[in-house]
Amino acid sequence: MTAPLTTFEIREKYLQFFESKGHLRLPSHSLIAPDPTTLFTVAGMQPFKPQFMGAAAKFPGHGENRRVTTAQKCIRVGDIENVGRTRRHLSLFEMMGNFSFGDYFKREAILWAWEFLTGPEWMGMDPARMYVTIYEDDDEAHGYWTREIGLPEGHIHRFGADENFWPADAPLKGPNGPCGPCSEIYYDRGPSYGDDTWADYARTRESARFLEVWNLVFPQYDRQDPKEDGTPVLLDLPFKNIDTGMGLERVASVVQDVPDFYSNDVFKPIVERVAELSGKPYEGEVSVSHRVVAEHIRSVSMTVADGVALSNTGRGYVIRKILRRASRHAYLLGLREPTLYQLVPLVVQGMGGAYPELVQEEGRVTAAIRAEEERFLKTLESGIGRIGGLLEGLERGSVLSGEEAFILSDTYGFPLDLTKEIAEEYGVSVDEAGYAESLEKAQELARAGSKYGKSELFGGGEEALEGLAPTQFVGYDELDTSGEVLALVGAGERLNHLTAGSEATVVLSRTPFYAEGGGEVGDTGRLEWEGGLGVVRDTRKTAGGVFLHDVLVEEGTLTPGVSVRAVVAPDRQATERHHTATHLLHAALRAVLGSGVRQAGSLVAPDRLRFDFSHGAALSADEVASVERLVNRWVIANFPVTWREMPLEEARAAGATALFGEKYGDTVRVVSVEGGVPFGEQTVTSKELCGGAHVTRTGDIGAFVIVSDENVAAGVRRIEALAGEAATAWVRERLTTAGRVAGLLNTGLDGLEGRVSGLQAQLKAAQARRQLAEAQMGGGGAAQQVRELGGFRVAALRLSGIEGNELRGAADKLLDGSGADLAVIASDRGLVVKATKDAVGRGAHAGQLVGRLAAAAGGKGGGRPDMAQAGIQNPEAALSALETAF
Repeated sequence: MTAPLTTFEIREKYLQFFESKGHLRLPSHSLIAPDPTTLFTVAGMQPFKPQFMGAAAKFPGHGENRRVTTAQKCIRVGDIENVGRTRRHLSLFEMMGNFSFGDYFKREAILWAWEFLTGPEWMGMDPARMYVTIYEDDDEAHGYWTREIGLPEGHIHRFGADENFWPADAPLKGPNGPCGPCSEIYYDRGPSYGDDTWADYARTRESARFLEVWNLVFPQYDRQDPKEDGTPVLLDLPFKNIDTGMGLERVASVVQDVPDFYSNDVFKPIVERVAELSGKPYEGEVSVSHRVVAEHIRSVSMTVADGVALSNTGRGYVIRKILRRASRHAYLLGLREPTLYQLVPLVVQGMGGAYPELVQEEGRVTAAIRAEEERFLKTLESGIGRIGGLLEGLERGSVLSGEEAFILSDTYGFPLDLTKEIAEEYGVSVDEAGYAESLEKAQELARAGSKYGKSELFGGGEEALEGLAPTQFVGYDELDTSGEVLALVGAGERLNHLTAGSEATVVLSRTPFYAEGGGEVGDTGRLEWEGGLGVVRDTRKTAGGVFLHDVLVEEGTLTPGVSVRAVVAPDRQATERHHTATHLLHAALRAVLGSGVRQAGSLVAPDRLRFDFSHGAALSADEVASVERLVNRWVIANFPVTWREMPLEEARAAGATALFGEKYGDTVRVVSVEGGVPFGEQTVTSKELCGGAHVTRTGDIGAFVIVSDENVAAGVRRIEALAGEAATAWVRERLTTAGRVAGLLNTGLDGLEGRVSGLQAQLKAAQARRQLAEAQMGGGGAAQQVRELGGFRVAALRLSGIEGNELRGAADKLLDGSGADLAVIASDRGLVVKATKDAVGRGAHAGQLVGRLAAAAGGKGGGRPDMAQAGIQNPEAALSALETAF
């Protein structure tokens, strides 16, 4: 019997099939979204949004291709709480896609999908078990399914726009823009998965038996605002597209004849390893925690491999939450030590053949996950302390509030199940309804701030910008220019005017303002027009190249069609210094630390630069100095900084550094420093793909200083540095501070290090003597006893190698610990006597006693009634004199 196809083989067969149909095979885009509408890549078509919107279907190194096929890794987290609780929800999934940009349409898409699924040399599914859905009035698709495929009428069902239109309900509810009907293909898994029928599914739209394996989307309309009576307006697009997606995990379930995703050849080894590590077998439906751990470790591994650093913001925060959810479920399985990182090799084994970046980054991914697990387990333990404190304050039979339970979950990562389990031990129940209410509020906030749904992929929130041509950017050469106001936008709508005190987005025909991108912050400045003035607070741009200026009108009224003078703030020059310095820093780090250094994020602002990069250890002082010295060599050399546009392949051949995960067009802008600097036997150069603003010569940077090197995630370091006036101001401030410290220590800057070293040595010696005293006192010393002398309880102790403050400290400790009235401690050359306040009141006098003891020991001394000390020659003689000293 032939073994079922593996997931890798299914993926490869799909891509080979569509290559045989004239499609260009392209690699998966990074999970980092190619456009700003989402944090992550959420659909197979998303990297091709420009082509679907009408851009030329040209791809670097391949020229024009209007047929494309990919296996795209995707992440969707809008319903993350269902992952693991059902056996079909995933946060990471692979979407097999074949796309047409104005080439073939419905007929070919339908016929080829059928051929691939049922063809014996491809997937070999039983045609008699295939069913489809179509849009209610899509007679064209119906004709292909019935007349050319021969599908029986009873195997087809028509649904409305809520089910079989993309975006859902677009004809009536929008958004405006490309849209169209779709046709979904289902496979009947048989009665072992349920006794429902196709007619039952058509009525309930829920089934474990009928599994959707493919969605054929036919974007053929341009949706416009409905007529006054509500009639939808769907205009034909200039050319029709195809956006189809086959869920790889779904098809694998059918081909491998397994009940769910978690039983396929990629997931099963991970689930089994979770069971082995936890000692708790996987039992299918009830084993939620096994599934959560297995699914989430795949998502986190793939995303971190793509360069996402676990953090407290943006996509890094989302991935950290996913990892912590997995860690919580590992805890529920009884795993109290970092464990998830041990599963990374299984993810690499299952998916590394298709995604080589996973293999290349395995070490960094493993280290990042382990470090986060260690941090989170400490947080989880603190949650245990918090819940203990809460429950101890409640009487048996009372209820822990849902809000408190949610805080335990959201802040401390404490799962509700574990909260309930511990609460039961205290005889306390949990307000689960209140918990659900708090959770729903949090999810609403999250959904309000995120866009993960497919309907947003064409930027539903950008409807007010429709029809605007890309802005002409002149800011590389001009910082003061004129332009026409093309649009005013506020709250997602076009505005007719802006008055003083109003703030909105302004679109200009041409602009000198650089839009935020590539780590560089957006420019600020001002707009001037006859009778008016506006402050530009920030500049951004859309994926289509429309620049968005956030403007506060201070004087006058601004209206569309007005010509304005656009002036960039002087801060731009400081930003340019920091941006060019960032390029030099990157090159210097690769020279000093090795070619494994890879940029993982950056910030370029007027006041500083921040550069994140892959590296497993903190930089030594010598490495920091070497990097700083290399950058300043470039600065001193005053090399020209040039930029020019060239074909991507030519730029790569010339050695330009490109960033993994970035999407580049056929033509790219290459920024080069025209000169190298020596480092050992090599000459270090800088040449990067970059659209940012830069100085014209390296000498314009003025100065460069690294101010910090810190760890921001496992395997990711962060350097902050300053250039120009910011650098010299920072150095002057530190010199001033160092001068003040030197003055406090009665020395100059040249003698500061020696003075501090001397004080450290003194402190270290004093600490050693204190430790020695404590050690001797802990052992009782050479001679320690409490006895009655002259009506007082006297404790005496002989120590060695102790003097000064340590000797007095030892006397305090002896007095407190012994309960005596007086403490006498003799060391090699010193003697201390201390008396309690009560003893002094009853006539004790430490000064008189120490004088008599010192005289017997060849020394002299004195002091107050409560404390006295002396220098002596013979400590044993001093202690022997105690009997006659009272």
